Amino acid sequence: MAKAMLLVLLLLAASLVGLTHASYNITRINVNVFLNPNTSAHVNETVNVSISPDSVRQYTTNRAALNLTLSKWQALLGPSIVQHIINPKGSIYNFDFLPGPVVHASTGYYAYLVMSYDVNNATSVNQTTPRVFVYTFNPAVFNFENGASGEILNPNTTLTLSIPSGSRIESVYPLPDVPASGIANNYKNITSVSWLSGEPLSRFKFIFVISESLRTEVTRFLASVYYAFGTGSYAIIAGIIIVLVLYVYYRASRNR
Repeated sequence: MAKAMLLVLLLLAASLVGLTHASYNITRINVNVFLNPNTSAHVNETVNVSISPDSVRQYTTNRAALNLTLSKWQALLGPSIVQHIINPKGSIYNFDFLPGPVVHASTGYYAYLVMSYDVNNATSVNQTTPRVFVYTFNPAVFNFENGASGEILNPNTTLTLSIPSGSRIESVYPLPDVPASGIANNYKNITSVSWLSGEPLSRFKFIFVISESLRTEVTRFLASVYYAFGTGSYAIIAGIIIVLVLYVYYRASRNR
């Protein structure tokens, strides 16, 4: 029994030594934020990690450990392994963390670690007309480094914001690094913009607009009536249609 316990302790010590001497280096972080019309956002973060040859085996072991949590990966790789977009009023949800396999290239060994999650309160929305909705990005969701003048993008980090289909960018500050020519045509037909390492975020502003079609407005109205009155809404809708038909008929008969 004593020998068995000693063997377990030796194996544990060897594992800890492997963790201590493992050599990893984060070379690139890409934070992609996909903004939704309901003011939430879906976030994909990709972390490129360079691995020394003598740490490949330890990384493979860590990757196979299904109970190795994000906090434990932070202990291995450093504080940059965090969610860089957070919910200032609550927690994130639908979180997935997928450490990728080791890739051997001519420059050495590397792996990609991917985080995917959803966050609420990424934007606020103001309905300026019956079919126009103005969305303002909430910079309180940022979770990057703090510099002398406030929050800044981490080194070797790219932040990308993508707007919903059918929307348009109205205002951006600071000017995005990609596309560099976006400002020339007022970001027409541009659906995503990016900022690169070291960009100051203390005065960040990003506004986009969704203009609904008349068909979408009518559909949304009918849906709200249904949710408010249930099956009885069919009678209400039918009554509205009858009134409209009678009104059109009345106007047409007066013009004869």
